[in-house]
Amino acid sequence: MPDFPNIILYAIPFFVLAMLLELYLTTKQHIKSYEAKDAFSSIAMGLGNVILGFASKAVVLFVFFLIYDNFRLFTIPIAWWSFILLFFADDFAYYWFHRVSHECRLFWASHVVHHSSEHYNLSTALRQTWSGGFYTFIFWLWLPLLGFHPAMLLLQMSVSLLYQFWIHTETIDKMPKWFEAIFNTPSHHRVHHGSNPMYLDRNHAGILIIWDKLFGTFQAELKDEKVRYGLVTNINTYNPVKIAFIEWLHMLKDAFTGQKSIKHRFLYLIKPPGWKHDGTGKVSDDLRNEWLENNSRK
Repeated sequence: MPDFPNIILYAIPFFVLAMLLELYLTTKQHIKSYEAKDAFSSIAMGLGNVILGFASKAVVLFVFFLIYDNFRLFTIPIAWWSFILLFFADDFAYYWFHRVSHECRLFWASHVVHHSSEHYNLSTALRQTWSGGFYTFIFWLWLPLLGFHPAMLLLQMSVSLLYQFWIHTETIDKMPKWFEAIFNTPSHHRVHHGSNPMYLDRNHAGILIIWDKLFGTFQAELKDEKVRYGLVTNINTYNPVKIAFIEWLHMLKDAFTGQKSIKHRFLYLIKPPGWKHDGTGKVSDDLRNEWLENNSRK
């Protein structure tokens, strides 16, 4: 197996220095993006993700190698050109993982962790799931099936995660137009973290924003619509354990308590967040349409 470095571990000192620099800049610019309890919660979530990552990566590698060794269609060599192919393939897989994580409650239960902060800064990038690593890798199973070596996959997935660290900031307004047109940027990702109706479930990109533009989920950040960070209904806790598992409890309670049909119980697991079997719930499209209708009357 190729011996690729664990670039996330090597990047930890950079993460710390970048957060300190951002704290200095935001303080100087009078941007209140940091709150101590919130930042410490995000860091705790990140540490928990790293620790649990040793177990989840073992599961991922086992499944990837199972497919690669027994079912791969081709054998793609480890070469410069194959990494270029993998860059696009991985980013495409990430887009659909990320989009489904907003549109299916089973995946939202783990991904909601990353959106639970009401602040937006580099520490928010560290606010990662404790449960998602054990099952969200299914969106990448087609890559070892094609013939990409599992070690290549883990390296590229780490590159994507590392890229997405720097876009969690308010200190950068806009990148050059050509860059904004192709890549995910702080401006695009601020939209993704917004709980404003028009910003909900938009800009799911990992590195390339082109996927959102191709599949109709792109929304530019607007000067007259300041991003409101957090969830539609915020969880109001700094407890890392609650942050990690509170949505799992809510989802399972909705699915398995009360008088419901088996079909409705199942739908609570696969329908979008906000869906209710009695029609009283509102998903992001409902909230967006209401907002657009109300603003068209003004």
